[in-house]
Amino acid sequence: MKTLNEPFSKLSMRRRYEVWFLRLGLADGSGAWWFRYLLSSPGRGRCGDDARRQPAQVWATWFPREGKARSWIQGFPLQEIHLSPRRASPLLFEAGENRITENECRGRLEVDGHCIRWDLRYRSAFRMELSSKGWIGFSRTPHSDAIFSGEIILDNETFRGEPLAYGMQGHNCGYRHRKFWTWTHLHFPRANGFSSTFEALAYEMPWGRGFRRAVLWHEGQKYDFRHFSELRRDPRHLVWTMNCPNSKFALVHVEVRGRESLVHRLPYWKTDCSGQFEVANDSLAIARMALRLPRRAAEELTSDSGAVLEMAGTDS
Repeated sequence: MKTLNEPFSKLSMRRRYEVWFLRLGLADGSGAWWFRYLLSSPGRGRCGDDARRQPAQVWATWFPREGKARSWIQGFPLQEIHLSPRRASPLLFEAGENRITENECRGRLEVDGHCIRWDLRYRSAFRMELSSKGWIGFSRTPHSDAIFSGEIILDNETFRGEPLAYGMQGHNCGYRHRKFWTWTHLHFPRANGFSSTFEALAYEMPWGRGFRRAVLWHEGQKYDFRHFSELRRDPRHLVWTMNCPNSKFALVHVEVRGRESLVHRLPYWKTDCSGQFEVANDSLAIARMALRLPRRAAEELTSDSGAVLEMAGTDS
């Protein structure tokens, strides 16, 4: 059975990125971690002199509750990469001491005098493909309501728990990065054992078109919103609000806000090595979701540790 983590890339491809990533908000509310296992045009080899512009890179970002986020990125040459065959399952991607498979990952980075290590396992009940545009690219979520266990060690500080965190694991691929995109994922763990998640994605398409889709997983049911109305998209302050119509709902209203002074901004390299562009991310965003179901009382879910919001570029 397909798991949505199957590689699309081959190591001979000269222009394509593929990334397996995890966002996990710690169960104690103290912060969030973001890990990326990235392939970037592996057939091209090193893209310039910077060691981080190798064909494989592993990223670790720590979003503390108080204070600014910190990122560590380490690159790996082609000979240190192991990747399962294209479209094959189960997934195996290794770069140095870093490894990700279907339900677990581990890593070790030594960057700028810091050592980051992790050994994680995760399980979930819901997965879905948010966007699929053939060779242009796709956005998949193999683990939407992920529960994480294991440990993360940052220098002398250890994060450990059963469960350790709640979040998601994603898998994206493309010929190039979009000129603009906005993406959010919300995870609301619930006492009744059914987590609720919401994921939305908007980006530009050729010939002036745009893509918008959102998916809600709530009380064991999937609700698909092929179109939604953006009420506000503010890259400067990292705010995104929307209304989502669906025949099963009178209204789903979502508002996600980054912590303005703590938004993390990082440069991404283009797949043709021609330059960089900035991506803004807050993996400890503040989220509110209002559900108005027919014949039921209105319901509101909020979180200050279960949401991520990311923006890049402009749609103007």
